[in-house]
Amino acid sequence: MVKFPYIFVVFLLCILIFSGSCHKTYTPRPRGYFRIAFPEKSYKPLAIRLPYGFEIPTYSILGRDSFNLDQPYWITIDIPANHAQIHLSYKEINNNLGTYIEQSRNLVYEHTQKASAIEEQIFEMPSKRVFGTVYTIKGNAASPLQFYLTDSVRHFLRGSLYIKEIPNIDSLQPVISFLSKDVYRIIETTEWKNSK
Repeated sequence: MVKFPYIFVVFLLCILIFSGSCHKTYTPRPRGYFRIAFPEKSYKPLAIRLPYGFEIPTYSILGRDSFNLDQPYWITIDIPANHAQIHLSYKEINNNLGTYIEQSRNLVYEHTQKASAIEEQIFEMPSKRVFGTVYTIKGNAASPLQFYLTDSVRHFLRGSLYIKEIPNIDSLQPVISFLSKDVYRIIETTEWKNSK
């Protein structure tokens, strides 16, 4: 007659042996991101009458700034495929250029808590009387690129690129790189209308 503890020990050993041979170790995969398809770059002139003009991407939608309807020259350029928007605000200078530049700079540096760095680049196109500063905001900021442009006499235009997603530089970097070219195209093609 076989004793009960002996059968129990043999049964337990069999379970351990067979469970060990069937057990595979799995290594977690690194976090992946969706592949993003970008349209081919092409541009068209801004098709509305404003004190300024430039070229916008053909895959964008032009709109009014719905939060500032009392400002007739404030517009948005929506890029729905990338959940992005370029916001543009315009003010006429009346001996207050320094105030507008400082306000623009303060709005950029509000991102310092999330930004790992903020780079400033001077932009000048004397032939068109377009001068300004472009701010590249590195890190997990909601607005990775901002700028202001002026003729120093009458016109002041401020722009900001916003991505309408949770800021995560690892997943958004391809989108930011793609849209930064559009923002630079706006800056480089800006012209003032009805200049003195």
